[in-house]
Parts: sequence; C-alpha cells; structure tokens
Amino acid sequence: MAEKSGGVQVFTDAAWAEWEPLIEATRPQGKTPPKELRRTISAIFWRHRNGAKWRSIPAELGPWWRAAQLFLRWAQQGVWERLLDLVQRRGVALGMTFLDGTTIRAHHKAAGAEKRGPTARGAMSVRRLAALAAATAPRPA
Repeated sequence: MAEKSGGVQVFTDAAWAEWEPLIEATRPQGKTPPKELRRTISAIFWRHRNGAKWRSIPAELGPWWRAAQLFLRWAQQGVWERLLDLVQRRGVALGMTFLDGTTIRAHHKAAGAEKRGPTARGAMSVRRLAALAAATAPRPA
C-alpha cells in the first residue's frame, strides 16, 4: 500500500488502482464526489493505523477535519463494513497484527465500557482495512 512521501505513508499508484474500484463500489453516490478521495482515505487509514487523534494527521494528507467528516459520515452509512466485506469476499486475507504488551493504567471509570454504534463499528472496520493495506504493501528490498 505504502510509499514514503515526506515521512508520511500514502497509497502507491498500483495500490490505489486496486483500492479505488472497491471504494467506488461501496461509497454513497451523491451529487458531488468527495474532494481528493485518495488523499482523504490515506489520512483515515494513517490515523487508524497509528492510533493518533484526528488533529495529528499530517498536513500532506489534507485537512484533518475533512478526513474526520468523511469517516463519520461513512461510518453512519455503513460504508466501512461494506468495504471490509467486499475486500474479504475478493479473497484478500488480512495481515498479522502485533500488539505492544505495555501495560497502561486506565481511569477506573473506563473499565469495561463497550463502545457501540456505527462510529465504533466503522473504526474497527477501518483499522482492519488499514492493516490489510499495510500487509499487502510491497516490502522494500
């Protein structure tokens, strides 16, 4: 998926050629298409792969608010789940993910609360899609 451009991971032309038809097949068809879709999707994937806040998205990936708005809008409409389902039906396997074993104490009120709703489901789908895109990226020699 990725090629370094100024320290920021973005879709290569080859990777975007594979992802674009899948995104176009699942995104809502409105009067005006989203501006700079490739850059905005890259920002959303970057944010979910890095676990960063929306405002931390690098400027090269466009305005953070555009990525946040698109993510939320598509989460409410179930686009991320449809995209993940389509990618999986095409036979693309998700890559392995390694988690850091560091223990971080949470606030006592944070224990056990399950996140719900379309935004939580969308975030999980995007994380899985970002992991898939990273796993299918060509490795440097």
